[in-house]
Amino acid sequence: MQVEAYLTFGGNCEDALKFYEKALGGRIVEVHRYAGSPMDNPQLPAEYKNKVMHATFEAGSTRFMASDGMPGQPAPTYSGFSLSVNVPKDAARGQQVFDALAQGGKVTMPFSKQFWGAQFGMLVDKFGVPWMVNCNE
Repeated sequence: MQVEAYLTFGGNCEDALKFYEKALGGRIVEVHRYAGSPMDNPQLPAEYKNKVMHATFEAGSTRFMASDGMPGQPAPTYSGFSLSVNVPKDAARGQQVFDALAQGGKVTMPFSKQFWGAQFGMLVDKFGVPWMVNCNE
């Protein structure tokens, strides 16, 4: 069994996934668009045909899934969770990941040495997704 996050974006899913590719050194594994799917019907707005109906993203040994959501739904807001990245034994790489995710977003706790011996920081990226970055030394 695996538990994986599923993120919904308000029409900018592909931009977010490309951002995460660079920030995390990951890759977009699959993308399914509304065009050509069972959702592709006369009620589907033309501007939604090329939007992401479902995508899978991998970074290291983990993955999450994502979508642009359904047409007409409000843009999502994220609260009550954070995506957590652990960069083992490489504080410089941890800082690099933190800085990359923070570009255009908001740092809520700078990446710095913590009482438990790790480097740790928190941020909300430019897509509104909350992140924690941890690096045990």
